[in-house]
Amino acid sequence: MSHKTLRTGLSLVFTSMVLAGCASYSGLNTVGVSEEAKNLKAAQSLNGVTVTPAAWPEKDWWKRLGDVQLDGLIQEALRDSPDMQIASARAHQATAAAGAANAARMPTLDAEADVSRSRLSRSQDPSGQGGRYDTLRDASLTFNYTFDLWGGQRDAWEAALGEARAAEVDSRAASLTLAADVARGYSSLGHAFIVRDLAKDDLERTGKLLDLSKRRLQAGIDSHYQFQQTESLEASSQEQLISAEKQLKSARIALAVLLGKGPDRGIDIARPKILAPSAVALPSALPAELLGRRPDLVAARWRVEAASKNIAAAKTRFYPNLNLSAAAGTQSLLGDALFGSASRFLTIAPAISLPIFDGGRLRAGLDSEDAKYDLAVAQYNKILVGALGDVSDTLVQLGAVGQQINAQQRATDIAQDSFNTVLQRYGSGVGNYLDVLSIEQQLLQAQRQLADLNAEQIDLSIQLMQALGGGFEPGNTAEAVPSQVLVGRII
Repeated sequence: MSHKTLRTGLSLVFTSMVLAGCASYSGLNTVGVSEEAKNLKAAQSLNGVTVTPAAWPEKDWWKRLGDVQLDGLIQEALRDSPDMQIASARAHQATAAAGAANAARMPTLDAEADVSRSRLSRSQDPSGQGGRYDTLRDASLTFNYTFDLWGGQRDAWEAALGEARAAEVDSRAASLTLAADVARGYSSLGHAFIVRDLAKDDLERTGKLLDLSKRRLQAGIDSHYQFQQTESLEASSQEQLISAEKQLKSARIALAVLLGKGPDRGIDIARPKILAPSAVALPSALPAELLGRRPDLVAARWRVEAASKNIAAAKTRFYPNLNLSAAAGTQSLLGDALFGSASRFLTIAPAISLPIFDGGRLRAGLDSEDAKYDLAVAQYNKILVGALGDVSDTLVQLGAVGQQINAQQRATDIAQDSFNTVLQRYGSGVGNYLDVLSIEQQLLQAQRQLADLNAEQIDLSIQLMQALGGGFEPGNTAEAVPSQVLVGRII
């Protein structure tokens, strides 16, 4: 066997060993499959709800509640709340990361110039004398570029861009949440005022009842025990008024916090008007358009898209990589011509690399990206299911609360008439004391339940606007929904 044949055989064996040992991603796959809105059945749950194309909320949906002061408070919160500052900072951070990923795709060119003055020792001096001074001057340009042969760098940039878009949409979701929280807090403040008024009215009623009981006691009609019962009832009414005042102060502070201000800001807020709840209606395009109307869903879809791009980028790390570096410049000692032919240098260094043995690092990295994709899909599915559930549940509750309010209003009117009658009879000396106490408590309970139901109706109306996306409409490139239909991994 000739030496040439031996070298050829050894080369083939070595090449086979290298190829056999190359890192491979075979067997690694994702399992997440994105849910489709059309597959989520909701027709029976939403049966009987009014359907209209105009039911989607407007951008300033809170104006439909009918209070100018509320509009000003929401604008103040959107401007000053730390929540919005945090969302804006996160969007800025994600945008910067996308810029860095894009910059990593570009070639680099660095310039450097320096002058160094040295005193040479005998061992450093070629002449062997030592004590001589040298001045070295350098000027150079260095170029470096890694070729994106398999598109991995572009995939990494698109993944970062997707995360930036998701963060931008997150800021819209944060503004929607904040506006809804302020509206609900404002409604709670209005409800606290109503509860305080009811407590005042109850204290006034028990005061009149105590006065009547005192006169009846002096007339010998009632016993001292009955008078003490009335005194206890008035004391309980006083306690209820104190509790209502406490809740009113807490509601003011909570609203001030939402505005990003100190607690004294809540004191300046005037008593809210009675808000007008929105009509119960369902957009005719639900649930198909809900995917683009809910900012949290749009952001979740962008994150699925970004995770898909990260998988594609991770796969390219298994392939050969080509890099080109070059340097050119001059280097001379003092006395030599800095730009002379003898001082100039040039270096060109193309390099190719291929992962062979890495201990499973690349496979582990790709497996991690697969898991992140599956997690993003699962989170998207959870948000989608929850979004449709939010809309359905809120609509069902709104319809039921409207019926409850009608029934409770009748009960309150009856209780008021009964109390007026029994109080008149009691004042005339012919009524039963226990009837007065019983009906007075029924009236108070009926009034509070009616106030609670009215507040719940307003709160649900606000929740419906939030569940329908609060006027969010992706209208530019940064917010647009990914064009692909997410039914599996897209690579």
